[in-house]
Amino acid sequence: MKTKVQKTEDIKKASELFDKSNSIVFVNFSKTPTKEIDVLKNSLASVESVYKVIKKRLLNLVFKNKKAPIDTELFDSQLGTIFSSKDIVDSAGIVYRFFKNKEKELPEFKMLGGYDTASLRYYSAEEINKIGKLPSKEILLSQLLGMLSAPTRSLAYVLDQIAKKQSVNK
Repeated sequence: MKTKVQKTEDIKKASELFDKSNSIVFVNFSKTPTKEIDVLKNSLASVESVYKVIKKRLLNLVFKNKKAPIDTELFDSQLGTIFSSKDIVDSAGIVYRFFKNKEKELPEFKMLGGYDTASLRYYSAEEINKIGKLPSKEILLSQLLGMLSAPTRSLAYVLDQIAKKQSVNK
């Protein structure tokens, strides 16, 4: 059992992480081996995210102090918290891909919800799973660029074919 000093330190660390975060994702890590959690932590490091296990009661104190409308007592399982300085799409995407790859091995591992500190919006488990399925920002931008350049590319091809046809006819 943790001492009062240790609990105070946990609250302080969680408050600092909350202040640095743009998004928070909650996961159920029940029956998840430590080595799998380590794999998730390493994946999250690539998007400047930190995975922490903090008692729900202590986490509620942090959220209350920060005036965030989150009640972790609604989660009836063990709670892992992912604090990310990036957009919620990035951290939810990493967790979703981890979950999908380990779905059969770790049936208890689930995303429980999320919170966007920028827009002060809470996301349910269903919403956070939908967000996790979205492609990354870079992929969406490259798809948009491809769509925008397609008409120009098609026009250039048509003009090239017309020029070749005219040079053959001369």
